[in-house]
Amino acid sequence: MVEFIKRLAVGRALRSERQREQLLPKRLALPIFASDPLSSVAYATQEILLVLTLAGLTYLRLASWVAAAVVALLVVVVVSYRQVVNAYPGGGGSYAVASANLGPSAGLVVAAALLVDYVMTVAVSIASGVDNIISAFPVLHEHRVGLAVGFVALLATMNLRGVRESGLVFAVPTYLFVAAVLSMCAIGLVRGIAGHPPVAESAAHGIRPEAGYEQLTVLALLALLLRAFSSGCTALTGVEAISNGVPAFRRPKARNAAATLAVMGLIAVTMFAGVTALALIAGVRITSDPCRLTDGVRDCVGEPQRTVIAQVAAAVFGGHLTFGFFLVQTVTALVLVLAANTAFNGFPLLASVLARHRYLPQQLHTRGDRLAFSNGILALAAVAGVLLWAFQASVTNLIHLYILGVFTSFTLSQTGMVRHWNALLNTETDPVVRRRHRMARAINTVGATATGLVLAIVLATKFTEGAYLAVAAGALLWLMMRGIRRHYDAVTGELTVTDPAAQAAAPSHILTMVVVSRIDVPTLHALGYARVFGPVHLEAVTVAIDRKDTQALVAEWDARGLDVPLRVLDSPYREVTRPVTTYVRSLPRRSTRDVVNVVIPEYIVGRRWENLLHNRTTRWLKSRLTLIEGVVVISVPWQLSSSRKLVRRPVGRAPGAVRRGEPV
Repeated sequence: MVEFIKRLAVGRALRSERQREQLLPKRLALPIFASDPLSSVAYATQEILLVLTLAGLTYLRLASWVAAAVVALLVVVVVSYRQVVNAYPGGGGSYAVASANLGPSAGLVVAAALLVDYVMTVAVSIASGVDNIISAFPVLHEHRVGLAVGFVALLATMNLRGVRESGLVFAVPTYLFVAAVLSMCAIGLVRGIAGHPPVAESAAHGIRPEAGYEQLTVLALLALLLRAFSSGCTALTGVEAISNGVPAFRRPKARNAAATLAVMGLIAVTMFAGVTALALIAGVRITSDPCRLTDGVRDCVGEPQRTVIAQVAAAVFGGHLTFGFFLVQTVTALVLVLAANTAFNGFPLLASVLARHRYLPQQLHTRGDRLAFSNGILALAAVAGVLLWAFQASVTNLIHLYILGVFTSFTLSQTGMVRHWNALLNTETDPVVRRRHRMARAINTVGATATGLVLAIVLATKFTEGAYLAVAAGALLWLMMRGIRRHYDAVTGELTVTDPAAQAAAPSHILTMVVVSRIDVPTLHALGYARVFGPVHLEAVTVAIDRKDTQALVAEWDARGLDVPLRVLDSPYREVTRPVTTYVRSLPRRSTRDVVNVVIPEYIVGRRWENLLHNRTTRWLKSRLTLIEGVVVISVPWQLSSSRKLVRRPVGRAPGAVRRGEPV
């Protein structure tokens, strides 16, 4: 039953040879890798307005300038990342650039920042998608967290089916969203030019400034603008995902990835500028506290505000019951939920690269049954689900933890690219090539400077509001990855072959003992198996927990005439493990190449509850014996009749059964 449900949800396992079929054409790569930056137009404008309205309506007119700065930065970052794609087509994006040019520590900083940012992408995108669903259906407000966690589970399941298949599912909503938003912007702007501009439902409301923002000094105004700009920079999240996922593109990989990045940038800039312009034309009013809205707000506590894009859609299409409004809200909610798919592709790919470099557990480098990095997908879903639950799926609470990681990676990767071009210029003599390298270096220098300034702004404006949590998470992740690498390096050094002849030599003497608790068929089977080794010394060992039972066992052993001596180990405290391990350690050995084989009969059962009745002591004893140097523990299985149930069960129930070569 479990296998049936798994195959129904995930699909049949794919052979490794079919990995080439999973490579993406540009039309599928765009919705898979760019759904996050494309969808961010649904809330980037809103984040700018939320900050500016802290000081009241007066400062909303500055939103256009803030949006223009965000657009300029987006263009710079897109152009800069095209350089990354062409220079490092092997994938890894910012991590690869920083590691190669700034050193492993800087690369790990980028990796930690990106991993945190991918988690935040899932949380913020899905929370924002749920917000838009609630804007259309306010009755769902009480089920916000359940909806968000459910969407995480749905996205994880779809991605477990494979990159290409998930792309086919996600492509239609993404392209519908782009078409719907561009159409809305075109209609609204044409109406404005014609003298009939759309009017938002909240246009008549006033806004009371928040306490402390009634009178702004020049420095306070500058701080407000910088804070609005840093919030609007959420429009840039996910831009780096294409550079991380270059290996997933069809050939020529770098050219296709660069073209997809350019198309993504053009669409994102157009939609963001259009939505911001319409929000200002329609007079959208939105605040972090609905009770600060004036002029007839009903139930400011219980009635949630509609999002900016919802208000714009209602204004353009003529109300909340129109087809256009529901179309925009439906595709916006869909694409915001699906925007998390950018992280579901970027996170496992980056985690796989880090695992290959031994900074994360090696299991994250293994592809699942559908040739996706399933362990990375499940890890991302688990962490994002916990985060949504902890923050009650609130965009306002989550947004402060956002974008810090992405601008850290932007800044370090662009700085690394400047060093990359400097290194090439030191060896290049062709004037044409040198001119091209200088142009590329100039682009990355501008990108590094701009993103570095934004990183400083984000740290200054968001640190105390919650960004410190993202910083702490990134720092802990950085330390953890360094610790994992040290562990793998230590294990590799410990296991390195230094003397092949000596380390591959056969044991000089074999001492074998069979652990006995009673005389039965499994015990006699284990004794017979132990004789095969031709040991120098062979004996059976039992632990005297109950005196009468032990005497009966010895008597029966002698009566049956078994030719293996039986040694009784005293156990005054009724233990089994300690007497056996103490005796094994006391066995005399002539050299370090002597080996002690401890043979233990073990029952194989077919029902889960039978494991509670058998083998408990055996398993604990084995776990302790394996800690003694020079000891080999041999389990001799004996199948009880109930074990036939295991044979009749369909194979491949466990994860990775096909990869392990189990028969179908």
